Amino acid sequence: MTAPVAFVAGATGFVGRAVVPALVARGARVVAHVRPDSPQLAAWRERFGTLGAEVDATPWAAAALTATLAALAPTHVFGLIGTTRKRARADGVAGDIYETVDLGLTRLLVEAAAAAGSRPRVVYLSSVGASATARSPYLRARARAEDAVRASGLPWVIARPSLIVEGEGDGRDDARPGERVAGVVADGLLAVAGALGARRLRARYRSTTPAVLAAALVDLALDQPAGTIASGDDLRPRRG
Repeated sequence: MTAPVAFVAGATGFVGRAVVPALVARGARVVAHVRPDSPQLAAWRERFGTLGAEVDATPWAAAALTATLAALAPTHVFGLIGTTRKRARADGVAGDIYETVDLGLTRLLVEAAAAAGSRPRVVYLSSVGASATARSPYLRARARAEDAVRASGLPWVIARPSLIVEGEGDGRDDARPGERVAGVVADGLLAVAGALGARRLRARYRSTTPAVLAAALVDLALDQPAGTIASGDDLRPRRG
């Protein structure tokens, strides 16, 4: 059986850096995308190379990205793209950052993947609560990105996790202690809700870690049928 070839966009992100080694462990050829203007490009080449992955630094431009994907002929394209207000300010992104990054780059990625010709499966990392009518611009952008994935004509799977908090050894560049506290508080409230019978609510909204989510994303990519939308306990380790 031919080994999978996975192109990981957003490889340097909180979840992406956990997905890369998880894919390598499954025997995939992994190409981790890093922005060509990243000041840490050399460090990422070394880090991912040590893990057994390759690094690609194609610019975020339609023709260039299509050419790269046509040459690689990936079987899977991971869309793990996202930003934060702090990161967007540092990168000089103005206006609606979620429209520009979360939606705009995801749309560019799937259009390039469709044009490249190898018909890879798109693995898209969305969010619980993604909806065109959501009050949050982040969740509205995620919903529109999901629409772009589904409209691409490619096979796809979508993951909708809840809050992603730092686990032991994750080494997040932009530490967010408040986010971890929020996860602990929310999980505590959900545990009470679960004990009172709201098990589905608890399963849907309790927090996860990059390592747990990465394992679920790889499972979605390699083992689950196309058209799967996973959330809650479907994004946690499966018991044998």
